[in-house]
Amino acid sequence: MAFATAEACDINSHLIQNGELRALQPIFQIYGRRQVFSGQIVTLKVFEDNVLVREFLEERGNGRVLVVDGGGSLRCAILGGNPVQQAQNNGWAGIIVNGCVRDVDEINGCDIGVRALASHPMKANKRGIGERHVPIHIGGTRINDGEWLYADTDGILISKAELSV
Repeated sequence: MAFATAEACDINSHLIQNGELRALQPIFQIYGRRQVFSGQIVTLKVFEDNVLVREFLEERGNGRVLVVDGGGSLRCAILGGNPVQQAQNNGWAGIIVNGCVRDVDEINGCDIGVRALASHPMKANKRGIGERHVPIHIGGTRINDGEWLYADTDGILISKAELSV
């Protein structure tokens, strides 16, 4: 994929001005082999619980990106190597986690894009509590289910509509 977020910002300055194109704050670490990815967003809001994350990634991804608001918790990992492998196998383009990951070597071996705040060795809880397909707020911006995400090594963009560059 030849998509570049910096170029997208340059070409679409009018979308930035009217709020239809937003950049997440540069707080996410890069994991996984796919450094450039994009897709339509599916949102999930959880806190120190990974049951719903795993359930989503067991579904067909169809090139979508799962964006998880994990509350910014740095106390445990809500995403590990096995779910990332499953996401790759099920056709997800990427996963953004406002929280931590674990099993980084396994994640880095997968051909999928993953962004997270940090890595952490402790597992998450398994209560199954959370909200699916809801507006979330991470990286300094509101993200809605169905919007589009574009990520590369320069950063992450959120767009109300699919971009063409």
